[in-house]
Amino acid sequence: MNDLSRTLSLHTELRRRLLELEPDLDETTLLDTLEGMTDLNEAIAELVRSALVDAAYVAGLRGRIEEMKERLGRLEVRVDKKRELALATMEEAGVARIVAPDFTITLRASPPSLRVTDEQLIPEWFWIPQPARLDKRSLTETLKAGEVIAGQNLPIRRTPSRCGRGNRN
Repeated sequence: MNDLSRTLSLHTELRRRLLELEPDLDETTLLDTLEGMTDLNEAIAELVRSALVDAAYVAGLRGRIEEMKERLGRLEVRVDKKRELALATMEEAGVARIVAPDFTITLRASPPSLRVTDEQLIPEWFWIPQPARLDKRSLTETLKAGEVIAGQNLPIRRTPSRCGRGNRN
């Protein structure tokens, strides 16, 4: 990034000097001249190339994370099934406690957990009101549609449009 900053500073200074010497210089000639005098285009291209490599890593990691989440889910199901089998076996055998070198298993009665079958039938005094929350998605869509809403703005963000998609030639 430091090299990019230096290259940009050089580019900016050369642009200023060229326009000072030739105020009527057309934009195409100015850009061609600056491209020959500095490595700014190459530096930006290298930065975008690096971003593309990072994007490939991101895509690969996302895929790997999804695979690992699936594996995690399978392992969690296995854990639950094994615990349920141990519980059922101990209950059927009438064994209330097992002491092993690395853990102890004890059967104990646990309180029943709440299961709501129909929320509509629950009296209102059991409900907790929630504070209002800003719907940012709806606000953004409204702003993009051109409406003006006080208290905010939607800044214009510029991004490179053809990063890494190859040339159209």
